[in-house]
Amino acid sequence: METILIMQIMASFYGLSAVIIGAFGAHVLKKHFNEGQLGSYETAVKYQMYHALLLLILSFNLGFTKRLEVYMAHFLIWGTFLFSFSIYGLILSGLKGRKWKFLGPITPLGGLFLVIGWVLLLFSVLGNFI
Repeated sequence: METILIMQIMASFYGLSAVIIGAFGAHVLKKHFNEGQLGSYETAVKYQMYHALLLLILSFNLGFTKRLEVYMAHFLIWGTFLFSFSIYGLILSGLKGRKWKFLGPITPLGGLFLVIGWVLLLFSVLGNFI
């Protein structure tokens, strides 16, 4: 039950903040971004929203009684945070000329966590048929 609640809270937070951050980028920051920065920013927003929806769907469809499902939830939650928010930090800090380079390695780590989360979801689904 605890994992389901955490997933629903994080899905709501990620969905809400994706809308706000996306609108902020489209209306306020767009004139300050070059094409590459805008593309990266949009990718971060999209991945955040996709994973918000995934977390919400999974929270209503899985019981999270298996350790594999709990690990999957944590990898998806942390992967979304590390991936999207490190991109926001890199781009926004670059606008002021002080790019937070320490965030560079965090983005692929977040991506790896997302991949692991999806692999664990695949194993969970396959486990229902084997």
